[in-house]
Amino acid sequence: MPRPPRPDRFQPAGKRKSRPKVDHRARQPAHEYELEVLPGLEHVAATELGTVPLARDIRGLRFWFPGDPERLTRLRSALAVYRVRTWDVPRPRGLLGHQQLGELTEFLRGVLAVGGQTSFRLGAAGKESAVMQRLAEELETALGLSHRPEDGQLLIRLRPEADGPGWEVLARTTPRPLSARPWRVCNMHGGLNATLAYATHKLAGQRDVDRIFNPMCGSGTLLIERDLLGPSDALVGVDIEQSSVDCARTNIQAAGRDIEVARIDALHTDLPARSFDLIVADLPWGDAIGTHGGNSALYPAFLQEMHRLLSRQGRMAVITHEIRLFEGLLTGSAQWNARELLQVASGGHNPKVYLLNRR
Repeated sequence: MPRPPRPDRFQPAGKRKSRPKVDHRARQPAHEYELEVLPGLEHVAATELGTVPLARDIRGLRFWFPGDPERLTRLRSALAVYRVRTWDVPRPRGLLGHQQLGELTEFLRGVLAVGGQTSFRLGAAGKESAVMQRLAEELETALGLSHRPEDGQLLIRLRPEADGPGWEVLARTTPRPLSARPWRVCNMHGGLNATLAYATHKLAGQRDVDRIFNPMCGSGTLLIERDLLGPSDALVGVDIEQSSVDCARTNIQAAGRDIEVARIDALHTDLPARSFDLIVADLPWGDAIGTHGGNSALYPAFLQEMHRLLSRQGRMAVITHEIRLFEGLLTGSAQWNARELLQVASGGHNPKVYLLNRR
């Protein structure tokens, strides 16, 4: 009877032990990979992974892929992509054997050939142990890379095999996480994780004819992630802070997009009623941005004004960590129908995403 999957991993099917080394379609060696995602976005990432040509033997977020690894760096719901290999050793000390260390070095060189990392670090329970320190020293010599325990670009994770007696080594294929978008040249405290922004748009629905409004746009994450998905009839963002508008414009320019942003109070835009078909908002959570007391006044006013701006058949996606406040306002509301789309764990918070429609 196979062991059940670990509760912290999205892997609904067990791992098969043998696979062909070459894919007949790509005529290239296939490698095993695993995606890392925000907890709560597993199903969004699995859906996106299903669109990748040549990805096969998909088991949740684990899969085999024989194509160019660069294709995997375009996944927008994943925090990171790891190449995976398993060694039949009972503990990490076994990786220090002559044969195993040689295989591990070759495996990591394959990742370096793709990612071009210039340093490395180990991520594992007990990484300060004598065994891990010796493994780091051996890899430093074999790979010719400096070991930087805090910020090494090649992140190497070690963990027990999920359904077997061995140990797995996972090597991140890129120097930085995929969620650290290349266009994000201006960062703001409390900025939204780009993978959550992508997931919100995918679940809210993507239509070329949508007129889209992003109130309280901050550094522009929701705007840019939507524009990268494809065309829309209109895409507009506003923020009451000039510093946020400037930051959003900087990121929009870095992304090579043309998106309208302006310094306007989202609650007093003077725009005509029913101006938008989709409103997407990351509301203040009351810690990094705003206060809980301020949100008690802001949230009701926001819902009232967005109801005026939304078209009759329009929809609104809201991201917030003020769950009790927001759900309390929606309970018994005469203006809104609402349902929860997802909840994620991100940076010590557990925000929810809601989809609202006018009554």
